[in-house]
Amino acid sequence: MSLLQANTDSAVTAQASPSGEDYAKGSSYLLWTTLAAFVVVSVGIALFLLINHKPPVAAGEVTQVWSHGVHTINTPMDANGVQTAGEAFDQVLVFAKVRARNQSDQPIVLREMMTNVTLDDGPRSSYAATSTDFDRIFIAYPELASLHGTKLTRDTVIQPGEVLEGMLISSFHCSKEQWAGRKDLSFSLLFKFHPDLVLTPTAPVIEQ
Repeated sequence: MSLLQANTDSAVTAQASPSGEDYAKGSSYLLWTTLAAFVVVSVGIALFLLINHKPPVAAGEVTQVWSHGVHTINTPMDANGVQTAGEAFDQVLVFAKVRARNQSDQPIVLREMMTNVTLDDGPRSSYAATSTDFDRIFIAYPELASLHGTKLTRDTVIQPGEVLEGMLISSFHCSKEQWAGRKDLSFSLLFKFHPDLVLTPTAPVIEQ
């Protein structure tokens, strides 16, 4: 065999080598392996979050809200029993019917209730009337008797799956005009050892 034949055979052998194809196949395999691993990890994370996700302890809604403006002229007596000059006093009473559900597997305790509003001078919050003051309001304003209902009371225990429904009353020192210009309105239910539940009414406020 001549030297020319030997060189030609070596060139043919080199051209027939599959090393380039093996490299391409290896790169493709690595890519698909990486994608498969990414999909498996993503599905695992999603399942973990789904299994371990817990809904909020409580949920609820405000089913109705009423407001009543009060203009009072206060005429106190001095130490000698003489009536002093009258002093005007404006306030707005806010009545809300609220529903709350215990979505947890443990009892929860209603600790406090508040009404929140933003007026022209900024945000304000008012605690709900106590059980005693709740009843006194309807005695002082008999024209509001139609709004009297079951009151929400502090330290009420809500059992798992139970729905608590009742009314709360708050008051704000403002005129009816200021109240009408409010920017927002919400109600807060505060629970012991759990996050607060803030509810925004969806129905319009009824003026009484």
